[in-house]
Amino acid sequence: MRKRFAFVLAAAGLLAGSVTAGAHATTRGPAPAPANTKEGTVTAAQLLAKVQGCSQISSGKYRTDDETSANIPVCGANGAVFWKADMDIDCDGQVTSRCNENTDPWFQDDTAFHQSDGKPLVADKLPYVVVPSPSSTWDYTKSGIKGGGVVAVIYNNKVQYAVVGDTGPTKIIGEASYATANALGIDPDPETGGAESGVTYIVFKNSSVSPIENHDKAVSVGDGLAKQFIQNN
Repeated sequence: MRKRFAFVLAAAGLLAGSVTAGAHATTRGPAPAPANTKEGTVTAAQLLAKVQGCSQISSGKYRTDDETSANIPVCGANGAVFWKADMDIDCDGQVTSRCNENTDPWFQDDTAFHQSDGKPLVADKLPYVVVPSPSSTWDYTKSGIKGGGVVAVIYNNKVQYAVVGDTGPTKIIGEASYATANALGIDPDPETGGAESGVTYIVFKNSSVSPIENHDKAVSVGDGLAKQFIQNN
């Protein structure tokens, strides 16, 4: 749950400089290499072939950042909704050496949806996607989307399965966790990383992974849903 503002980057240096000596350790530098370059059996090309057009279901369109124009619709398909946008990096959730107030000027120590133990998600460990908070533009809950729902995220000919793990601003779309970006080969640095475009998010309706933090289950469920998506569209 975060908001990005164009001027925050300039302020971030001042904030970093004011951190007290007692703050927890901060890890900068290269992210760990992604464990996988492909998940499941469905290819990026197969999925992308089914999302060439757009039957818009959102009442309006979204921005990718505060300073951009609103030109991203949410599209409907059989069994899913999807959008094509950028990827901002969400580091929110449990504090880790890579996700904390020192590494991320927008850091919040909570996520909209929680693990089975009640704790926030771990952004640098769990692949998750951020959906816009409900508004007059689009209410994800009315499209059969909920926390723990399965998402196929596609970038640079790679497919990464994730879960719906957090909510964001009502006018902005295109954000995923540190772990999602890292697995797709996108720079996961929450301050300077991300992808400017070329990311497709396919969210499967009425899907759920329980417990939400079980990524292996997200992959197995997602692969089955992706096969159905291809057959039905």
